Amino acid sequence: MLWLKAFHIIAIVTWFAALFYLPRLFVYHAMSEDTVSKERFKIMERKLYRGIMTPSMIVVITLGIWMLTYNPNYYLSAAWMHVKLALVTFLVAYHFACGSLLKKFAQDNNDKGHVFYRWFNEVPVLFLIAIVILVVVRPF
Repeated sequence: MLWLKAFHIIAIVTWFAALFYLPRLFVYHAMSEDTVSKERFKIMERKLYRGIMTPSMIVVITLGIWMLTYNPNYYLSAAWMHVKLALVTFLVAYHFACGSLLKKFAQDNNDKGHVFYRWFNEVPVLFLIAIVILVVVRPF
């Protein structure tokens, strides 16, 4: 179980690193004006999303479900776990929202400015804080 938990945490760190970095790339992409920069950002965004972010999310979810199977009666009856799973569900939705924005950038169809992406970039921070507090403190 400890090995499973260790790899789950590693995958979480990797997923969050990508969740923090991709919207930051969107900020710079939205600010770029020359074709060379825009094309470079498209490549970076695609590789990050497909090569790191999505595989990390899949590993996080797979290992998380696997860990739930070790003591499902406890975990699925704990209120903190229900809230955590709801937050993870919203985080998955955020992940796919990033994918949708990535497609818009890839098609040169971005309709939002860099300020929007600066705020959008802060969303995973709030999820990280809430999820860590729920798992460590288990307030209810």
